[in-house]
Amino acid sequence: MATTPGQGPLTGVRVVELAGIGPGPFAAMLLADLGADVVRVDRPGGTGLAIDTECDITNRNKRSVIVDLKSPDGPARVLDLAARADILIEGYRPGVAERLGVGPEDCHARNPALVYGRMTGWGQDGPLAQRAGHDIAYIAVTGTLGMIGNPDEPPAVPANLVGDYAGGSLYLVVGVLAALHHARATGAGQVVDAAIVDGTSHLSAMIHGMLAAGGWQDRRGANLLDGGCPYYGTYETADGRYMAVGALEPQFYDEFLHLLGVADFAEARKDWSRWSELRDAVAARFKSRTRDEWTAVFEGSDACVAPVLSLREAPHHPHLAARGTFTDHDGITQPAPAPRFSATPTAVRTGPAQPGADTADVARDWDVPDLLKHQEPTKGLE
Repeated sequence: MATTPGQGPLTGVRVVELAGIGPGPFAAMLLADLGADVVRVDRPGGTGLAIDTECDITNRNKRSVIVDLKSPDGPARVLDLAARADILIEGYRPGVAERLGVGPEDCHARNPALVYGRMTGWGQDGPLAQRAGHDIAYIAVTGTLGMIGNPDEPPAVPANLVGDYAGGSLYLVVGVLAALHHARATGAGQVVDAAIVDGTSHLSAMIHGMLAAGGWQDRRGANLLDGGCPYYGTYETADGRYMAVGALEPQFYDEFLHLLGVADFAEARKDWSRWSELRDAVAARFKSRTRDEWTAVFEGSDACVAPVLSLREAPHHPHLAARGTFTDHDGITQPAPAPRFSATPTAVRTGPAQPGADTADVARDWDVPDLLKHQEPTKGLE
């Protein structure tokens, strides 16, 4: 697969991604979406992610080479790439990259300006740094998971969006771009330690402020934004679907009550003693019609009410369709790159990079001819 002309504000930026799963590939995808030339260094035999590589959207807009880091010349090939890169991303446990010969010291010896991004759950140090983990464990210890769900039920699992991608990938991207700005100003690269526990904790900054001010109770389903408030939550409709309500401000609340048909609860907004009664009334009204009927009722209003759509329904929502929030590429419907830029527009340029498919092109474009040397795969990959 030949490279395509760069599109986006990061055109000209070179990124090496040492293949992994989860937040590292997503962070590299975001950089690729923004126009960077991302070369994913795949392992012989793959990473173990049980998904068809043709459908792994997190590898779109990238190119792939295969390097066996356990082979005698494997580390040298990665260092050749690092020598020509602006950013490197890895997601091994602490110390693994060093043992493989591609840690920060080795890379900076070849390229002092390199930004070396490290993506982990627990971080590079601390008592749990060497422990295995996944999104759910990381967000559990930050207090974030415990905030989500009904008070009389176990905490709700928010897929892997809050930890892996919000607390992990997005903070890694912010970090490496900030470090790249510094490197270009000073010529000095650095290591970016992006830990999911740190990023996820940081996401809860406003909540911690409210907690300190006495405006947030340290338990689920008892607060303004966690489902405890009857005019900020979800309600089942007659057809077993759901509507989402976020009518926080007085003017939005009044419009919500009017359109829902429970205007006699106008004074209940700040009266906690009536919240249970208000919730029951709102729930009963929503159960009286289907989701689509309620969607039509609230259409064009400022009541802050929206239908809860499924993943397959979302691309067809009129607003998202009008904006092109989703796009189709090679037969796969997927989120379009975000955010949007007025002068340097982004696009899905290529589909998911297939392992090793771009070796010749990368060897030429990055001037790393030794990538074309055959490497015999070995067992026992990290």
